[in-house]
Formats: sequence, structure tokens, C-alpha cells
Amino acid sequence: MNSFTVNIQLTSNPAIVKFETNQFLTRHESFEFKNIEEAAKSPIAQQLFYLPFVKTVFIAQNFIAIEKYNIVEWPDVQEEVAEQLSAALNKGIEILKETEVTTSSKKVPVTVYAESTPNPSVMKFVANKKLVIAAAEFKNIDATANAPLARKLFNFPFIKEIFIDENYISINKYEVAQWEEITLELREFITQYLQEGNEVLINETIEEKKADQVPQSNGIEVKRPENLDDVSNQVIDILEEYIKPAVASDGGNIMFDSYNAETKTVKVILQGACSGCPSSTATLKNGIETMMRDMLHGKVNYVEAVNG
Repeated sequence: MNSFTVNIQLTSNPAIVKFETNQFLTRHESFEFKNIEEAAKSPIAQQLFYLPFVKTVFIAQNFIAIEKYNIVEWPDVQEEVAEQLSAALNKGIEILKETEVTTSSKKVPVTVYAESTPNPSVMKFVANKKLVIAAAEFKNIDATANAPLARKLFNFPFIKEIFIDENYISINKYEVAQWEEITLELREFITQYLQEGNEVLINETIEEKKADQVPQSNGIEVKRPENLDDVSNQVIDILEEYIKPAVASDGGNIMFDSYNAETKTVKVILQGACSGCPSSTATLKNGIETMMRDMLHGKVNYVEAVNG
């Protein structure tokens, strides 16, 4: 089992800070506790109420949010709270007592809608709940040992590739079927699967990503390969801040692969709807490459897709 890590995330409310984890804490419910008695079913929430400044504790899929009283300021205590949470989680403290977890027989309200992408072979199925912590791509059924939903989807003979990120699933199909013939069937299947409380990925953590890749941040600090040069780090920052949000809205993902200082070439990996998309080359040249040139003067001249 991979260890828990905790990342501090500020919110629009100055009294509330989110402590995001690299693993799911709860899959299908969210909880709010206003005092130590209300938190009787959550040992970790009860522990937090021993801190005198804790007013309210919220527990959701991959984060614990804490609302504080005004007796302290978050910059003075947030690091200590993050360390305490990390230590407690890694010692195996219960999030919810087993007797309280009875959701297996209760259906979870889930909605899924289909959304077209710039890639005519790919449809994006968007859920009203978080599905994964970090992006995951499946080229075939052999890659789905820890991905039960993807494995079941590959039972549909017209599915070619699957990409899952945040709250959506991008499905790449073979030309044997048209979207108007299969979209409703897939949307109903995904909705029912999620509504029954089934797992999307098993034992998911950020650390499961390959060491030579930079996973999408999704609110969690990006884990980078070691010993990267300054330009590579700048490229990753630009990808994360300016490019990934737009790419994700189209059902895809873009990841840093390498930077060649001699040729001033950046190589990226395209996933989901971006992989094999007819317009991806134009996007790389007219959008991403231009941005890299403008923001990294004289350091980047070309952007290429490794598998685009």
C-alpha cells in the first residue's frame, strides 16, 4: 500500500483550508462535523477536534477541509495540521468506523452526460462526481487489471481506447459504430455502474504513475522527474497552468516527455481525445508551440507529439 501524502490547498473562504490526499478517503459520500460528538463515527475527525481552533470538519472524496475559529491564522498552523493528518493516515486511523459504512446497499445519485470532442472518434462522458485522483489511460483490456470500469467497458466490441480523468471518461471508438448508435447505451451503462457504488480504479494513488512521467496535478502538487533542467521545469509549469485546463475541457490530456536544448524541441504525450485527433497537429503548431516560443524566448522553437 502506498503511503498517504497531504497537500495544502487554499480556498475562496479564508477560514477554510483543504488538505488534499493522494488517495481516496471516501468514495460515495461527503460528511460534515461541527463538534467532537457529531464526529463519533469518524476517528480522524474526532482527533482534529482536539485542536482548539477547529470549528468544522468536512470529509469528502480525496480531501479533508477544516474551518477554523479566528484565534489563529492558517499560515501559522496549516503545515502542522498537514503533518498531523499525514501521520494519522499512515498509521491507519479510520476515516469512518466500519459499522457506519453501509453504503453498499444504497444507490448513490449519479448523473452522466455525453459531450462531443474535437476528435470525431472520441466522446466524453461527464459525471457529477469525482472519478479518479490522477489521469489514467488504457490502450487495451490487458492494461485494466486495476481498473474494473475500464475492463467492463472493453467488453463493448466497438471501444478502442479509454481515458479517465477527474470527473469524465473519454472513449475512443472503432469506425464500425457511429456515436448516434451507441452513446445512449454507454451513458446508461456508466451511470448504472457508478450509481451502484462500484470502483473506478483500485488502490489508486498518485505514486502509481510511472516515474518518468509528470501526472496531471488535479489540485495536488505535480510530482516531477528528478534533475530536470530549468527550461523543462518552465515547460511543465506552462503546460499545467495554461494548456492542461483547455485540453481537459476537450476530453484529453497533455504530458511533458522531454526537452532537447540543442534543437530547442519539446516533446509531449497526448492522451484521451487529443491522441490521434485530426486537429491535434494544428493545435500543437498554432497554439502550444506559439505559446512556448512567446513565453520562453529563444529556448523553445518546436513542440512535437510523441504519440499524437
